[in-house]
Amino acid sequence: MAGDLAAAEQACAATLAQARDAGDLIILGDLLRIMAELDLRADRTGDAAAHLREAARLSLQTGARLMTLNVLEDCGHLCAATRRFADAVTVWAAWDAFNQQGGLASGDADMRHEDAQRNARESLGPDRAREAERRGAVMSMATAAEYALLLTAPSLPPAQAAPGAAGLSARERELVTLVARGRTDAQIGAQLYISIRTVRSHLDRIRDKTGCRRRADLTRLALSERLV
Repeated sequence: MAGDLAAAEQACAATLAQARDAGDLIILGDLLRIMAELDLRADRTGDAAAHLREAARLSLQTGARLMTLNVLEDCGHLCAATRRFADAVTVWAAWDAFNQQGGLASGDADMRHEDAQRNARESLGPDRAREAERRGAVMSMATAAEYALLLTAPSLPPAQAAPGAAGLSARERELVTLVARGRTDAQIGAQLYISIRTVRSHLDRIRDKTGCRRRADLTRLALSERLV
């Protein structure tokens, strides 16, 4: 078995190098996922995280739905392997929701996936599992991909950590949450009964307070602070 795994890794690494040279982002994303799965089988969670992080970036760059779905599924297995059961349940809940939106039943998952989901839920208990599932179910696909980036990021020393949301007002935290859910400025204004100009003024203040200049950065902030 060890020899088979080593041979598969060697073959995949060679094909991965060819895909990089060719600039084929879709195939590259698929190969990175396969490498991550091989890493997980060999208990190399750090390598798996690095491969999945690159694949998640490609899914955001290309907007490839299937790539994002596959990254989310494998990201759940990474979180389960590193005993981050709430994150595993959340990311799999997002995966389930997107599959159902595409007309696929969550029952299409293989036995390994179903066993891992069940074990993660049991480790959390029913209340925490339901909370984690609700969090994943409301994510947009872009938000879920950003979540995968967050979950696969290397740990930062405290001095390098990004500013949190502690200094934000309740209204500002609400806006960050809506941005993370994929709402446009116009949609936020309509939901909160304020003008687009007021929305943008709020967002400018939020960016000044947090240092998060892009909407993707605000999404990661919302995820890290569990506003979503």
